[in-house]
Amino acid sequence: MTSRRVQNKMAMSSKLYLLRKLTNSKSVKKNSIIFDAFLYIIKLRLQLQAIQREYQQLLNHVQEVKVEKLVGTRFLVKVTCKTGKDVLVSILEAFEDMKLSVIQARVTSKYFFGMEAIVEVENEVNLDVKVLTKALQMAIHKKNIEKP
Repeated sequence: MTSRRVQNKMAMSSKLYLLRKLTNSKSVKKNSIIFDAFLYIIKLRLQLQAIQREYQQLLNHVQEVKVEKLVGTRFLVKVTCKTGKDVLVSILEAFEDMKLSVIQARVTSKYFFGMEAIVEVENEVNLDVKVLTKALQMAIHKKNIEKP
């Protein structure tokens, strides 16, 4: 009976020692160590919530449109934004309205919408990088407003 009590006391002592080390507690008393661990858990939970809020804000505000002029009448278009309903359709409609043909495209939509495409101007229409960028931004913005 005595050895069991000693074993339990030693086990509790080693667990408290580990808890003290994990939480960087300077306390010596059992109740103080447990209270410090409780405060440490609350602090970690608050940090996790702050990280989750920051992640949500990043997802909600990711929107980037880059357009580069390539050789001749070709443009390289890179679009990154939060996933929205029919964003690809909206972008392709904007291409069609501006008389652009898609030569090559890569699209991803797992965690966010991303597209990289090479487009070419039809019928020698004069098109500026700024005009194309603005039109794509408006198409994405329009789709984000329309979604329920």
